[in-house]
Formats: sequence, structure tokens, C-alpha cells
Amino acid sequence: MINLNPKSIALIGANNKPGSVGLGLVQNLLEGKKKRKIYFINPFQKKILGIKTFNNIIDVKNKIDLAIIAVNAKIVPDVLSDCVKKGVREVIVISAGFSEAGKTGENLEQRIEKIIQGKKTRLIGPNCLGIIRPSLKLNATFAPITPKQGNIAFLSQSGALIDAIIDKSTCENFGFSTIISYGNEVDANLNEFLEFLEKDKETKSIIIYLEGIKKPREFFKTAKRISTKKPIIILKGGRTKKGKTAAKSHTASLAGSFEIFSGACSQFGLLQADTLEELFDFAKILNWQPQIKNKISIITNAGGAGVLATDYAQNFGLETANLIDLIGDASSKKYQEAILSEMKNKEIGGLVVIQTVQFTTNPIENAKIIINAKKLFPKKAIITCFLGGNLSKKAVELLEKNKIPNYPDLKRAITALNIIVKK
Repeated sequence: MINLNPKSIALIGANNKPGSVGLGLVQNLLEGKKKRKIYFINPFQKKILGIKTFNNIIDVKNKIDLAIIAVNAKIVPDVLSDCVKKGVREVIVISAGFSEAGKTGENLEQRIEKIIQGKKTRLIGPNCLGIIRPSLKLNATFAPITPKQGNIAFLSQSGALIDAIIDKSTCENFGFSTIISYGNEVDANLNEFLEFLEKDKETKSIIIYLEGIKKPREFFKTAKRISTKKPIIILKGGRTKKGKTAAKSHTASLAGSFEIFSGACSQFGLLQADTLEELFDFAKILNWQPQIKNKISIITNAGGAGVLATDYAQNFGLETANLIDLIGDASSKKYQEAILSEMKNKEIGGLVVIQTVQFTTNPIENAKIIINAKKLFPKKAIITCFLGGNLSKKAVELLEKNKIPNYPDLKRAITALNIIVKK
């Protein structure tokens, strides 16, 4: 069983070379030095950032829970053998150059697989970014920044995508319970990580970027069970013939028919996203809003925006009870009256509140009204679409700090709302 809560970590391949993977790992691990013991392994340097190094992991007298390997792929088998001898519980192999890199890499991968076969040591990777658990101050990756703490778990075969998403998350108001880059899945696999997240109290929803599944039957069985408690949203790469070829060279994944995969997701209750943007739009609303019945109202100060939102809702099969056009000179008082009136209506499951900035518009006041309405009616959903830019920026930040998801585009708003509506 994967643990992911190490009390001691050894980094093999630690160094202080600017711009290197080794230094990135060193700096990230040191963020959690008050939580756990950190050991640096490098036979060619006596100290790294003023901290004593060891020639070999065997030289560390104390127990090691997690070893991170970031060295040339050719010497990974020898280093991994030392970790097994040391009795390390979990090993993350960051190094690339295995089955995704051709025949020589495949042979190396087979060697490391044999090394851990029948042993207690578990291996994550190779060819991965690592793991991050913000609440534990654990960043065992070379990502340039650590994300905020939250309730979304992100599993990805691609490490670089994780870097991009972390960067995006710092500009928005969502955080993560756990991030796992699992690479080539030589040992620990996607299904085991899902089982770990099933029991993780911090995780409320799970998002996955994947290119192929090594154990599809086991995956869908596990995912179906978990999705009844924690929504699972998947973005699938390798949908086309050329995409499958690219996936093979990326993580050595076997990407099967997308049509079959998509059908299985629908059958087993797994949500699918078409873009990275959608992946997180969905995760945000699932974390912040309840499941609701299929009757919504749309409140707007722009008739055209209301019409477009209604069209999108109809396309998804959403039932719109009311479209309330407050017209362009709508005051905050008019917004308040309309919002409270609709929220009191027992037939209404949720609201879409649209705002365009006019001369009479007070975005901050409108945001406060929406936040207060949500507090009064916590079992109903409210999402917003504050259209515009700088004039609404502070209001949007206030909304999202209070777990009201805002979408800068009408179609994105309705697409996200659709996944929390019971039909």
C-alpha cells in the first residue's frame, strides 16, 4: 500500500548547480525540513547549500521512508539496488530514458522492475515529476513552485502538464490535496493511487490526465466505486492515431480506442473534460457547490448574455425556470432582490448570476450580495459569470475566496454547471 507521508527522505542526485533538476528538488524538499529529516546523496560534493552530503544511501544510519532518484538512467539500477538493500519503503525515480526512449530504455526499465520484484520497496515512475502534498509541506518534485492547499487531487502521466497547472492555480483560487506524477508505472500504478485518494480525507474530487491504462478492467472497477463518493474527471490524451503514437514516445503508454474509453467512462459514472481549462472548471464547481435538481434561474443585467446562457443551458438539457433581465442600469439592490427571490423558490436548484460592467454597476457590492445569499441557502448552487476584465477583477477574487466559482465565459459557466445537475 502506497503511503506518501514520509518522515525521512533521501535525495540521490542532489546538487547545487543552478537550473538543474537536482537543485530544484533540493530547494523544494527543504520547504518541509521542519516536518521530516532530509538527506542529500552525492559522492562528488561534501556539502549542498551548507548541508552535509553522503556518498551512498547505505551510509545514512537512520531509517529512510522515501528515496528520490534523479541521476542518469544508466546508473538508476545500481542506485535502486542500494535503496532496496537499505530497506527504503518507497522510491520515486524522476529520471527519464526508459521505455519511452526506445529499446535501450526498455532494457533498463526491465532491470529496475526485476530489482524490486518480490521486495517491500515500492517504486513510483520512472520518468515522472514526483509527488506534492501541500498540507504536509511535502514537495518531492522539481516543479518551480508549490501550489496552495486544497481539496483537489491531480494524477497525471505528464509531469510538464503538472508544472503548467500549478502555475495557473497560483493565479486563481484553487489548491490541491495531492499531486502525483506517475510516469511509466513500472510498479505503483494509477489504480493504487486512486485507492490511496479514496481514503484521503482531504481529497474531495479527483482529476486525471492520462494517455493509456495498463490495467483497464481494474481501473474502471476502482474508479466506479470511488466516483460515488468523490467525483473523478478525466482528460484523455492519445485520442487520434497520431496522438497515440505521441503517447507511446512520451510515457510508453498503450492508448486504446478513445470511443471505447469514452463509452466506458459514461457507463461507470466518470466525467470527461475536453480541455485542461474544463478539467479545472469542473473540479472547482464540484468542490465548491452541491449537486442540485434540474431547474435553474439566470439573472443578468445584459439581455444578450442571458439569451446566450439560456441557449447553452437548453443544449445541455438544463431546465431554465426563469431568465430575469435586470437591464443595463441594474443596481446592487435589484440584484439582491432578484437573487433572494429566486433562492427562496423551492423549485429552483441553483442560479447563474451574470454581470456586465455598466455605469451603475458595483461589482464588489454584487459579489457580497451573492456570498451572503449562498450562506443563507447552502444547499443551492450559485455560480457567476462576471464578464469583463480589470473592473471586475477584485470582485471575482472575493467571490472565489468564498467558494463561489466564477467563469469568464458564458459557455464555460453553463458547461461547468451541467455536471452538478442531477438529471
